[in-house]
Amino acid sequence: MTNERDYRLPENFVYPDREKLKLLIRLAGMITDRYVAKYTHTIRPDDPEVWCLDEVMNKDEVKFMLSFKKPRTNYSHAQLVKMNPAFTETQINQMLEHLMWVGCIETNRENPAKELWYDVPIFVPGIAEFMVMNDKLMAEHPNIATFFNLMTQMPLEGITPMVPMGGAGIGMHVIPVEKAIESVSTSVPLEHISHWLDKYEGKLSIGVCTCRRQQRIRGEGDGSIEQECCIGLGDLAEWCVNTGRGHYITKEEALEACERAERHGFVHQTTNIDGEDKIVGLCNCAPGVCNAIRTSQLYNTPNMSRSAYRAHVKKENCVACGKCVEVCPVGAAKLGQKLCKKDGSEVKYPLTLLPDETRWTADNWNIHYREDAKINCYDTGTSPCKTACPAHIAVQGYVKMAKEGRYEDALKLIRQDNPFPAVCGAICNRRCEDACTRGTVDSPVAIDEIKKFVAQQEIDPAFRKSILPVCERDEGGFWDDNYKMAVIGSGPAGMSCAYYLRTKGYPVTIFEKEKKPGGMLTYGMPSFRLSKDLVDAEIDMLREMGIEFRCGVEIGRDVSIADLRAQGYRAFYVSIGLSGGRSAGVPGEDAAGVESGIGFLNRVNRDHSVKLTGDVVVVGGGNVAVDVARTAQRTTDGHITMICLEGADEMPAAADEVEDAKAEGIEVKNGWGPKEILTEDGKVTGVVFRKCTRVKNPDGRFDPQYDEETTITVPCKNVLEAIGQSAVWGDLLKGTKAQTRRGGTIICDPVTFQTGEPDIFAGGDINHGARFAIDAIADGKKGAESMHRFVHEGQSLTIARDLREFIELDKEDITVPLGYDHAKRCVPGSRKVEDRFDDTRLPLTEEQVHQEADRCLGCGATTVDINRCIGCGLCTTRCEFDAIHLERDLPDCSRFFRSEDKMKAIAPYAMKREIKIIRKEAREKKAARR
Repeated sequence: MTNERDYRLPENFVYPDREKLKLLIRLAGMITDRYVAKYTHTIRPDDPEVWCLDEVMNKDEVKFMLSFKKPRTNYSHAQLVKMNPAFTETQINQMLEHLMWVGCIETNRENPAKELWYDVPIFVPGIAEFMVMNDKLMAEHPNIATFFNLMTQMPLEGITPMVPMGGAGIGMHVIPVEKAIESVSTSVPLEHISHWLDKYEGKLSIGVCTCRRQQRIRGEGDGSIEQECCIGLGDLAEWCVNTGRGHYITKEEALEACERAERHGFVHQTTNIDGEDKIVGLCNCAPGVCNAIRTSQLYNTPNMSRSAYRAHVKKENCVACGKCVEVCPVGAAKLGQKLCKKDGSEVKYPLTLLPDETRWTADNWNIHYREDAKINCYDTGTSPCKTACPAHIAVQGYVKMAKEGRYEDALKLIRQDNPFPAVCGAICNRRCEDACTRGTVDSPVAIDEIKKFVAQQEIDPAFRKSILPVCERDEGGFWDDNYKMAVIGSGPAGMSCAYYLRTKGYPVTIFEKEKKPGGMLTYGMPSFRLSKDLVDAEIDMLREMGIEFRCGVEIGRDVSIADLRAQGYRAFYVSIGLSGGRSAGVPGEDAAGVESGIGFLNRVNRDHSVKLTGDVVVVGGGNVAVDVARTAQRTTDGHITMICLEGADEMPAAADEVEDAKAEGIEVKNGWGPKEILTEDGKVTGVVFRKCTRVKNPDGRFDPQYDEETTITVPCKNVLEAIGQSAVWGDLLKGTKAQTRRGGTIICDPVTFQTGEPDIFAGGDINHGARFAIDAIADGKKGAESMHRFVHEGQSLTIARDLREFIELDKEDITVPLGYDHAKRCVPGSRKVEDRFDDTRLPLTEEQVHQEADRCLGCGATTVDINRCIGCGLCTTRCEFDAIHLERDLPDCSRFFRSEDKMKAIAPYAMKREIKIIRKEAREKKAARR
């Protein structure tokens, strides 16, 4: 697990001082955790222990350290003076001060008089961490990051399969979230964070996380930014403070740091090198960069770090919200299905192979552990509603909460993946319902109507404040103005990006060229489909979070990207949408009365008094065309005809939207394409259409073919073209390396959304073409993650990234539960309105919401691979349904050994394991002969 940025000793390197080299090899052999090299005296000049020590100490300091004879042996100052007659006391004091500053010598008070005594730590946990904790030393010697990386791998490559539960005094040990085990009567004190903080109260410090720093220097950060989150206890705390590696904190501050770590998905771990009664460190580890977690995950040997607990799921309670899956640091929790297969059997999920009775080679390692820990569901799939939603909202979860009347909780759950539930409740194209398993029985659950009911609560400003998300960086507080983020365009993609950036603690400014924010939600979506009160309410929530809106500012005209960089903005998210219309390219399009559908919607949204005279032809068959036609119906007394290429069953517009249009008296003609717009005196008089014989070619690409001889003529005074949208860039990208496609959309990476200009990211329609609000919302969250990583040195845009990929379960191979609710789908009512631009649709009643939620079949559920689970308990902090708990079913994992006694634990376990392997191989041979 090295990369091109890791340090390597130059080929044919010759140490200038041969005597120092010999001493260094001796010292490296004394300290190293690589026991084969240690006891066979095969430390080489190019080994990292040698070249790293050479960088940080002189020859006299090497000699002085050799006087300790072995690591973790304590000496008083007087003893060290006596043991080193070649040096004066002043020299010894100077060496002690420097070597402690470097991290090669630590202090403790493990003596009856509680005097300050000195010892040489082991490399890991020990010297390597101590070096990395020294920011000035790391600035001078960044090679130490490689040393730390190697020292957490090389000593373990051959030994990990033979490590028993409890870790045998090697490295670190997972300690569970305390709330997850408070009710477990069999728990023991050392499994509780409070036990250790109580024991060392009054002598606690906090300092920087060495793993985060190391991976930042190596360019392998996963977005977990370097911070103070590692707690020193007892003598180590004193040493850290005395050497500038930390500062004292109270027990309450330590608990607060741990609780904050749980909010951000970090694993609690303690040192595991001092036996049952002592730890020196309590870390809050980021799974994607933590060396300790790597030792168990890379080598596929969880005994190295796991706690005595494993997570277990109560399937009857689980609603497959997936929040436990998102936070699981090792990918043990994945989404599966709750429903049985057609034959009545349950889906069987695989368990990770462990080395308990298997010969273990590098083929059994998991070099992709950081990435497959972020796989969300099994190949056999999970609930179709969550899978089909572009934002992968926890549908089953909020439906269950709505059933229980937990509306505030339901909104909070939705907002984890969608900041605009009210908007989506009004205009979503309901892919979740199209996929709903209940639809295979009778009718899909009215998911969107349930969301709409829940989101209605947001109209109340007091309620909005009660569901404001926690906004903070991992370390608490907010990033300062050195990390300002700019979002260009205030449509659903831009505002979603801003929302999620703000939850990460960033100062965010949204730049919008129009007078009001909202983009197409404000200026493109008719108010009879989306009340502007709902849009305003959800925008107000962003303001309350601290997001700044600068309206009436066009980037490229009023201010440039370069100007914004000069003002301190570190990254940009371009989400300007597709605000222009497309023309059909037929004669007569320049006549008075011809207008783009997008432009028409914009005009009417600004001023409902806009009027058209006479009949109107709307060209197009998508949802925008339906909106245009229905808006035109409200602005003229003439007849509205909507004409499109596609057949009635092929129209891209939602079927219910088309039916709404027909119910309002709009005529829909299918299978015709415009040939010519007829004019007289420069004004429209009608449109000639030709018969469309094919819309797409056999490969599914848009390639319409026509029968030019078969035509119809439709008289009209107005033609509204809703056949596509186009980008309106202006000079926004001037002076940048960002490039656009032939169609005007911007070119960017499909995963990270990064453009050709590294600090510019893009999402929404301007990235992939016209889609729906929920697609833009999903893009915003992804863009925020990339920008967060980008603005911090050494962070990869892809390592350990959750790609949010889900698979739908096989609806053809399920058994619908006996006794399911046979109620029919609830239908919302409608209301009469005085203003034709008001929304006539009512939400479901509360009684209907509860009835409709009862119709959910509860397809999905979380499944835990107990062989992979490390018992951290983070999953329990995310579950709102009492569905996942820790059970103490591996008590031997709480047996701690001193590092010096590791072979007392490893040897007997290794012998028993070998016997198991031999017996297993014998059984397999015997079975093969039959």
